[in-house]
Amino acid sequence: MSNQEMNFFEIEKKWQDRWRDAKIFEAEPIEGKNKVFITIPYPYMNGHLHVGFAYTSSRGEFYSRFKRMQGYNVLFPMAWHWTGEPIAGTAKRIANGDKKLINVLKKIDKISDDDLKKFVDPIYIAKYYTDKAKPAIMKLGYSVDWRREFVTTSLNKEYSAFVQWQYRKLKEKGYVIKGTHPVIWCPNDKSPTGDHDRLKGEGVSPEVFYLMKFKFEDGFLVAATLRPETIFGVTNLWIKSDEQYAKVKVKNEIWFVSKDTVIKLKEQDFDCEVLKYLQGAYFIGKKAQEPIYNREILILPAYFIDPKLGTGVVYSVPAHAPYDYIALIDIKKDKKIQEEFQLNSIEIERLKPISIISTEGLSEIPAEDIVVKMKIENQNDPKLEEATKYIYSEEFRRGKLKENCSIYAGIQVSEARKKIIEDLLKRSILDKLYDAPEPVICRCGTRCIVSIFKDQWFLKYSDPTWKSLAKKAVEKMKFYPTEAKRMFLDIIEWLEDKACTRKSGLGTYLPWDSTWIIEPLSDSTIYMSYYIISKYVNLGLINIDNLKDKFFDFVLLGKGDIDYISKLCNVDRNLLLNIRKEFLYWYPVDLRNSAKELINNHLTFFIFHHVALFPEDLWPKAIGVNGLMNIEGKKISKSEGNIISIQEAVENYGADTIRLFLALAAEGLDDVEWTSSGLKQTINTLNSFYSFIMRLINMNILSNKTNMDKWLISIFQKRIKQVTEFFEELKIRSATNVALYEIWSDIKWYLKRTETPNVELLRNIIENWLKLLTPIIPHICEELWEKIGKSGFISLSEWPKYNENLIDEKEEAKEILFINLQNDIQNIISKKEKAEKIFLYLPSKTKYEILKEIYELALKGEDQKRIFNLIYKKENFQTKDAINTLLKYYFSLEKILRDNIINAEEIDKRTIEELRQHYNRQKLIVEVYREDDKDIYDPLNKAKKSLPFKPGILIE
Repeated sequence: MSNQEMNFFEIEKKWQDRWRDAKIFEAEPIEGKNKVFITIPYPYMNGHLHVGFAYTSSRGEFYSRFKRMQGYNVLFPMAWHWTGEPIAGTAKRIANGDKKLINVLKKIDKISDDDLKKFVDPIYIAKYYTDKAKPAIMKLGYSVDWRREFVTTSLNKEYSAFVQWQYRKLKEKGYVIKGTHPVIWCPNDKSPTGDHDRLKGEGVSPEVFYLMKFKFEDGFLVAATLRPETIFGVTNLWIKSDEQYAKVKVKNEIWFVSKDTVIKLKEQDFDCEVLKYLQGAYFIGKKAQEPIYNREILILPAYFIDPKLGTGVVYSVPAHAPYDYIALIDIKKDKKIQEEFQLNSIEIERLKPISIISTEGLSEIPAEDIVVKMKIENQNDPKLEEATKYIYSEEFRRGKLKENCSIYAGIQVSEARKKIIEDLLKRSILDKLYDAPEPVICRCGTRCIVSIFKDQWFLKYSDPTWKSLAKKAVEKMKFYPTEAKRMFLDIIEWLEDKACTRKSGLGTYLPWDSTWIIEPLSDSTIYMSYYIISKYVNLGLINIDNLKDKFFDFVLLGKGDIDYISKLCNVDRNLLLNIRKEFLYWYPVDLRNSAKELINNHLTFFIFHHVALFPEDLWPKAIGVNGLMNIEGKKISKSEGNIISIQEAVENYGADTIRLFLALAAEGLDDVEWTSSGLKQTINTLNSFYSFIMRLINMNILSNKTNMDKWLISIFQKRIKQVTEFFEELKIRSATNVALYEIWSDIKWYLKRTETPNVELLRNIIENWLKLLTPIIPHICEELWEKIGKSGFISLSEWPKYNENLIDEKEEAKEILFINLQNDIQNIISKKEKAEKIFLYLPSKTKYEILKEIYELALKGEDQKRIFNLIYKKENFQTKDAINTLLKYYFSLEKILRDNIINAEEIDKRTIEELRQHYNRQKLIVEVYREDDKDIYDPLNKAKKSLPFKPGILIE
């Protein structure tokens, strides 16, 4: 059946309407009831929400439903982020007639011409996408308390009052400071560009590039590098011949740099004046003088150079830089280029890599090796970035400079770099320039630079006391997966001050200087606490006139005299007290989940701001982190058309299909692939599951107890335990795999092994099976819950509890043995043309007894060598090889069989009898012998090799 034939869409709408009408996800404090407060980052509304957001947010949704069924009072709210440059940037580009953007919006986002005319207003854009996003999220069946939603920016005066209170508090504590710092800067917006204000380059920070001066004509060709220690291996200079360069007077020197470098020099307070512009081709074939030994080196063309990165001049170290190595290979092969620039081919051929760094595990010329190994063919190969990062990292961590590096020979690269920088700065051979190590594009479409910004407001993340508090919080918190904890500690360690304001875009004005707007990563750090307040705002019980700083001091920090604050803020005393009580009920945040790309910024800032403002008992409890999503093997990209909105996905596939697909897609930090083939397979799975349950429900047979009932009861209890533990650890894929596929397989096996199943037992199993799947596919589970005659919502039913008393490991061990034996028999039969008789051989009594002794000694903690000696001494009639065989066999058994070794003889006999009956029904004769039987048919000596839980098999 298809998705349509099963009416999944109708089922989903039916239950979403019922949940909404019953208000089952509207969470209120309940005295004496344990709570769980779960949040996900509010989405940024500069476009339709895409399936990548669905993947990240689904983790919070699944966990919310799970904890609610466990009996917790669960709050899972959502809001919408409008702050920042992206939305404003889109409006500006449309107003300027940006055809590329307009085409993307019409083609990808399906924006009508009428709406596009209104897209010159950033607020209209934000509201348009928000109005589309909320129904899409609701159609996914999220268990959100929508009474608490809000939008950011100064249009929401109440939220802005909250943010301004936050920043006044941070400034009081000395965590917001005015200073001079290098920042990523948009020349168009004339404002710092934070991560969320970027089309490209999220996470990129200013880095120091060292400017190496090479004598040329009446000045210096100035090359930028991150590795000044490599100057000893320079062979030539690279210039991009078709780009413009500038002859610039800098202080008392003449510098030759790319034209794009000039604005960076000016933004970083270099006293500079452009004397004239030159085409890059002017330099090709000429020579410059390297600054260490004054060798003359050739200037050559290379097309890998980005004139906007560094200075547009690169000094070549082909032994240790893959880009340089492949460019050198290219120029040697390219006779056409040599002729065009009248280059001396003999001189070029003489250029050889100079090895200057010795690194264990790398060759003398590591750049050559990695280019060959990675099959890099030319300067445009994207693998060059990976190759470069690998060599740079290895040499920095473990490399030493060689004897051809003057006084720095034998020094670790990490130490030598510091000494070389210090020495060359003193000799005026070196200078410094801040730059972005990778391209950063502002949302307005402009390539960003680094500016030394004066009188800018920064969050002082470098503060040692603040860092210490953040680390303390991390040590107390849980992280899912656990390896994420180390990542947070590392980021806290190296995190420097961050600009927290900008001049343009949407947002909240800095409370003490309204010429600045608080940027989006800085106004989104403690807003989880505002979800408690926003409910009262949305109900009309409080408004901007009430939200003075003293209000937030009392509600969020418990400070101040309630009677005084009630009068000052004009808020009823009881209302004020209730808001405070509600805040203390829900806080702290029990789980915040987001994608791993936010570890470097938002999630770490979330920790910093909470420890700065709240007492320790209100610090966050746990953070979950997941991987990123690709669509059909490619990174999600709106500009390249590789994007699927949640709205489109739900309309095409339905909510439970998407939910199940996302649940099974990946786990931990692994990235996930959205594929149409995977979604179609998920639809088939859901149809099969639904039909399977309906067949079980409609079984019209007498209920009989069977010899498999105890096994099914026992294995199902273990599944309950597994699913519960996986959900607790936020291992959603593992939980779903067990809850769906393994339980399904268990029931199918039970039905296969029983001629007349216990219908009453199956009904009970189905009820609990549906409960285990409800967090993932709630709509289908609600429908089937109703089909089996249950009342109320399964979403509010009690989560199955693991009952250890129902575990019967003897039954489980018996069934494992049955399956193993049956598989072995079938494998043998499949290789024969015909099978008429099966001979099974049980081991001798002695083997059972020795294995029992091994079990008892192992239980006492004896090691294998000690067990061997004790057994051999006692059973001296047994050979050493025989005892060793039994010892190795025991420790190779899966745990459940090892634990049941004392019951092995009984289990073997039962299983053999069940196998006899099974194959007799198939008209196969089964004969059973014991290894120590006197009258035994065993032409191939199978009995001698038999072991407990592993009878010998012969088929004729």
